[in-house]
Amino acid sequence: MTEQRPIQPTPVGALRFNTDSAKLEYFDGNQYVNITIDSPEQNTGGTRLLFGGGYGNSPHPAMDSIDFVNVATTGNASDFGNLSTARTAKSGGASRTRGIFQGGRFSPTSDGYNIIDFVTIASTGNAQDFGDLTGETRNPNKQGTSNQTRSIFAGGYSMPGQSHVNAMEYITIAQTGNGIDFGDLTLTIVPGFCGSSPTRSIWAGGRQTPNWYNSITFVTTSTLGNVADFGDMTSARSNNASSCTNAVRMVMPDGIISPGGSSVNTIDFITMATLGNAIDFGDSGSSNEAAASGSSPTRGVFHPGTADTGDTLEYIQIMTTGNSVDFGNLNAGRRVYATASNGHGGLG
Repeated sequence: MTEQRPIQPTPVGALRFNTDSAKLEYFDGNQYVNITIDSPEQNTGGTRLLFGGGYGNSPHPAMDSIDFVNVATTGNASDFGNLSTARTAKSGGASRTRGIFQGGRFSPTSDGYNIIDFVTIASTGNAQDFGDLTGETRNPNKQGTSNQTRSIFAGGYSMPGQSHVNAMEYITIAQTGNGIDFGDLTLTIVPGFCGSSPTRSIWAGGRQTPNWYNSITFVTTSTLGNVADFGDMTSARSNNASSCTNAVRMVMPDGIISPGGSSVNTIDFITMATLGNAIDFGDSGSSNEAAASGSSPTRGVFHPGTADTGDTLEYIQIMTTGNSVDFGNLNAGRRVYATASNGHGGLG
């Protein structure tokens, strides 16, 4: 007999065992969805979070190093390998097996790149060429989301001149090749945060100087088209990258609240299967910008970023609320702009 939905409202994230399919399922706000039997534990012994690229204090020497941590534990990062080019690469997401790093700037040879690199997360080693971003010739600041199949890069600005754009493009993670047009953002901005569930890709906050934004928008990752309105953040914030997600929540730490303004230690969250405004989650250890974040199904880890460089890592438990806790340190102090995880929310 087919399982029937209970009469009372079902909370997002509720679990059930489907006796017909013999599979565990969770409620995403609209329907029950299978919980994948694949897991990062099967691939690596636990969720790995990679931090790639970044730059030091003025005159901003670029870095090509990639660090990694095991999210389930606490402790300092280990060396993974190197990007193809030293730069402040932006994260493009990950599948269970591959991590994507795209774009970037502040290299000795160029101030903007259309490079897409990939790594195999379960191993260590240097990044390999995947393809190129399309549309803008050099866009160092697109923000990427992903599910198991697809990664979408959105917004940013073209170099030289920092002309902001609203274009979105995607790649199929298991294949190599160039980006393909997906649709458009509502605004021509550098998004402040990005994250994904197995079905949705979400961008929040952002900037197009002198304007700062608090809007949250989304797309269905498996389709093509323009973003739709989701809600608003608790405040307009920018100068961050990525977020901490599981299949239910997207948690967004820190940021700058206005052009030239102060950084904050605010942490917001949303429930990705529903629409609505962000809710206060807690606070990070200090007021910071340029956070680079990643997650397992239970825990979010982020490098808060600083006005100069730093090496601290903090973590939160995604399904609770509260302040972040010390995790460990990166191998070197830097402003980190790229992360990739094989346990994030887009993977279920």
